[in-house]
Amino acid sequence: MTIEEKPHILIIDGMALLFRSFFATSAMGHYFPNDAGIPTNAVQGFARHTMTATSIFKPTHMAVCWDMGAQTFRNDLFEGYKENRPAPAPELVPQFDMARSVSELIGWKNYGVPGMEADDLIGSFVQAWEGKAEITIVTGDKDMLQLLRPGVRIAFTKKGFNVYDIYTEERFIEEYGITPIQFIDTKAFTGDTSDGYPGVRGIGPKTALKLIKEYGSVEGVIQSLHELTPAIRKKIEEEMDMLLLSKKLAEIHCELKMDDPIETLKIPVYDGVVRELIDREGYSMIVRQADSLLL
Repeated sequence: MTIEEKPHILIIDGMALLFRSFFATSAMGHYFPNDAGIPTNAVQGFARHTMTATSIFKPTHMAVCWDMGAQTFRNDLFEGYKENRPAPAPELVPQFDMARSVSELIGWKNYGVPGMEADDLIGSFVQAWEGKAEITIVTGDKDMLQLLRPGVRIAFTKKGFNVYDIYTEERFIEEYGITPIQFIDTKAFTGDTSDGYPGVRGIGPKTALKLIKEYGSVEGVIQSLHELTPAIRKKIEEEMDMLLLSKKLAEIHCELKMDDPIETLKIPVYDGVVRELIDREGYSMIVRQADSLLL
């Protein structure tokens, strides 16, 4: 890499790939237990997916971001945050720590901050490296759309290990007619059923988008309530507190200190020593994938 070239950082949403891998195989009853009888389907799927992503996107550096437990600052803001999500399957529970361990074993740089979500770490990475690096985020979480900006693209998992739906800032603006940061304001109105906050009941994605296109932000809509139809105005007035709270819940926190020297994010070398360590843990599918992609 020459001095003029910017590094290309691949940021992996570890939780997204872990859950995706678990459900992709558990649906067929495949858990791939190790010698101790502990399922490894999510762990091995996560690692294989990440390895494939490095071979497709060819980054110069990378980081893997994790949630650290279910309780975050958003639960302090709203008691019902994510409370409608079922508890993880018992076969998945031991694999959370195993995934982080195998990620470290392979040599990937891992990040997790108690009280914060992986989204917040990824957002803070984008903030810290904006303009200094090209960034590709691999995730399945549409909330990440708010992070799009010049030099940042999001690769949404679509099919298998190697099919992605890639968004740039230009594509987002073309499709939505608003800026990525305004995506937060649309979610303030629509809420998020998977995260368990309602937004403004009775206002769906089309109306939310129309309001933000016209008035720019939640605050802009509130200042222009007198211009809205009586029905929409009534809905907003009745749900005003939840609207403002939903905006706080929808916004990815980008203020964490994520400015480690670029050298610490170097992609590790896969060699015989690493191969032996992974094989010793019983992760035969990871070894096969690594052998085919990295040797």
